[in-house]
Amino acid sequence: MEEVFAGFTAVGYRHFIMYAIGGVLIWLAVKKEYEPMLLLPIGFGAILTNLPLSFAVGTAQEPGFLRVLLDAGIMTELFPILIFIAVGAMIDFGPLFKNPLMIFFGAAAQLGIFATVLLAVALGFELKVAAAIGIIGAADGPTSIYVAKRFAVQYLGPISVAAYSYMSLVPIIQPPVIRLLTTKKERTMRMEYREEPVPRRLKILFPILVTMISGFVAPISVPLVGSLMFGNLIRESGVLERLSQTAQNELAYLVTLLLGITIGSTMSAEAFLRRETLLILGMGLLAFAFDTAGGVLFAKLLNLFLPRDRRVNPMIGACGISAFPMSARVIQRMAQEEERGNIILMQAVGANVAGQLGSIVAGGMVLALVPLLAG
Repeated sequence: MEEVFAGFTAVGYRHFIMYAIGGVLIWLAVKKEYEPMLLLPIGFGAILTNLPLSFAVGTAQEPGFLRVLLDAGIMTELFPILIFIAVGAMIDFGPLFKNPLMIFFGAAAQLGIFATVLLAVALGFELKVAAAIGIIGAADGPTSIYVAKRFAVQYLGPISVAAYSYMSLVPIIQPPVIRLLTTKKERTMRMEYREEPVPRRLKILFPILVTMISGFVAPISVPLVGSLMFGNLIRESGVLERLSQTAQNELAYLVTLLLGITIGSTMSAEAFLRRETLLILGMGLLAFAFDTAGGVLFAKLLNLFLPRDRRVNPMIGACGISAFPMSARVIQRMAQEEERGNIILMQAVGANVAGQLGSIVAGGMVLALVPLLAG
């Protein structure tokens, strides 16, 4: 009889806090439609893992399905790699080729990574852990998981949740920062877009060359860069259309679903409700704000040196984060709200694609340099 009520007797107030957090994530997914493919499974996974004596988690001797997914998909880095293949198949680098200037926004908008690393060190975190926290600013969930697994596996849950939650909340985080740093006149700037064909040869050579260069410069980054570029090569080859569509749809949906519920399973009350978790969530939010500010301020600086007819709308700089294509959509919507008929979507997509590249380059730099600096 005691076994029937074991769950009721083992539950504590911390579990109810986690149920509430899981419920909020599900509410944001269903009611607000903030990246439901991510937040809904994360929220449900958080509830599952905090059910007392849950067989979904199991034990080391008899693992449940959540532990199996964690060991097979996260600890082996399989899920992040598969996600990158799917994302690579979705990305069209054409807008970036047509306006190479946008590559600089992909670099400038990584400011949040390095600013947050310094802040984390100042708050007492060791360098490797600080680097894993800072990579939240990459606005790239798979990169955050990959780096956290290498440098701070004990904080994998909070870092993953922060990265994916704030990616979902880009429509809330970015607009206030952009409005704070720009004027009405700047936000209504129009940009001319010229439709020019991109040679197929360039589209095919680009992922191959990027992978090779990253392998020579930072070999540790090859799994990230290589999987992204492999997905893009499938897309651009022109001979694997069905496989490209499968990667963009079935593969992306299935792996995102499994990744989400697995991340949620790391949110146990014992591991999540700690002072460090609150600090990580706070610094993650600041990282996204610093990213946005870095991109916008760089655009304003760049405009000082560009001819009047080639100046960029500073809001484009905010698209340099890796949250693809969410950030580009947010900026286009803001442009329409500021002035009806102002279309800057293609330029925003170009900067957003550059941000995807910038995030994995930054992740590679962190993976390569931090062990050297940490000794």
